[in-house]
Order: sequence, then structure tokens, then C-alpha cells
Amino acid sequence: MPYIIETEKLNLFYGDFQAIINVNLKVSKNTITALIGPSGCGKSTLLRIFNRMNDLIDGVKTTGSVKFDGKEILGEDVDLINLRKRIGMVFQRPNPFPLSVFENVVYGLRVHGEKRRDVLDEAVFKSLSSVLLYDDLKDKLSVNALTLSLEQQQRLCIARLIAVTPDVLLMDEPCSALDPVSTMRIEELMAELKKEYTIIIVTHNMQQAARVSGECGFMLLGELVEFSNTKQIFTAPKDKRTDEYITGRYG
Repeated sequence: MPYIIETEKLNLFYGDFQAIINVNLKVSKNTITALIGPSGCGKSTLLRIFNRMNDLIDGVKTTGSVKFDGKEILGEDVDLINLRKRIGMVFQRPNPFPLSVFENVVYGLRVHGEKRRDVLDEAVFKSLSSVLLYDDLKDKLSVNALTLSLEQQQRLCIARLIAVTPDVLLMDEPCSALDPVSTMRIEELMAELKKEYTIIIVTHNMQQAARVSGECGFMLLGELVEFSNTKQIFTAPKDKRTDEYITGRYG
């Protein structure tokens, strides 16, 4: 199975504090990979390494190797704009821009210089259709995105990423602000999106990880303790610490 992201001896420091410790990980294409573990274990930090979002924080130092599509991405010569185009991120709370639905979807395309109306229109149709929003919003494209429901806003944020044709979608607890019904719908959407994209999701919800992911990693105190197919992680973990977390004995 081809790997789209591979890390080797990956470490990250916030000043003197080591937040990621010697992580070796291989992420398969067109799968949903879940990262689980207690709060503060490094899940979100690891996720942000994959599109260099941690670079925006003063005092961060990253060592080791991260290869995306076979190419090292931690070097100084990496085109970060292109990297973040190919590896997009969805955050805990929906963060649509205070613009129309249409302008939210095409925002990234405009940043990259696209001005042709027919191209923008096609991107809006395809992207909103991909997140099952087009029928609901086709007559509301000029409406301010902030007036949408939280679930619609989160779908719109995913559509905004899809519009620039990424390879990987990073999702940092994308359902934490949503009610159970909306969460279920976003999970169903993820199952559809993995046909076209690779998804890496950080979640505090172990049931969600078990439902949606094909592969799963358990993190603790900055270490990737165990990584395997999700069924094994949840039914026959090899590490005692994983078993203790899965069974609720701590965390």
C-alpha cells in the first residue's frame, strides 16, 4: 500500500520543552488515519507538522524527517504556500471568513491568482457538491457564511479546502463543536471524501476514531506509543498503555 506521509525520528520542541518524541509513522493513501490520546499528548502538534503550521509559532524547532509524496518537507527551500495547498486543515471550530458562501469557497483559488469566472463557478459547484451542500446553498451563494449552521459552516470550510484540489485533509477535532446528529453527518461525509483524499483526524472521541478510521495511532506524552489498523488498536492492542487508555483506566 503506498504511503503519502512518512516520518522518521521526528521531534518537535517548543523552546526547551519536547512536545513530539522520536515519532515514526506511515500514513496510507485514501484512508482515514485517527490520532487518539489524552489532552496535551501531542496529537494536534503532530498534525500541524504535516503542513508546517507550527512554523508560525516562535521558538519551535523540528528535527528528523517528514516526507510527503516521497519528498522531504522540513527543509528551508520548501514552498509552504504550495505545501499548505496540497495538505489543507480543518479546525475544531468552523472558521468561515465573514464573506459570502461563494467567496469562501473560491478564496484559495483567488489567492493563487485565479480570476476566470467560469473556473470559479465550476469550483463552487464541485466543492459544495462534494460536501453535500450545493442543493441547500445554490440559491444562497451570496449569503454571509457566518449565518449558516455550525454543521454547514464546517462543511463549507471543507469545501474551501477541496476547491484548491489538495491531496490530504488534516482534521483537528472537526466535530468537537457539533451536536451528535451533525457529528454523524460529518463522519458520513468523511467516509465519502476518503475515496478522493487522504484524511488524518485528531479526535478525543475514541468511539469516533473506531467508527471512521482504518488506521489509528495512540499518543502519550509526545510519543506515538502504538500504530496499527484501528480494529487491532481497539480489540487487541500490543502495548499495555494503549489498553489502559482504551479501557478508560486513565486519560
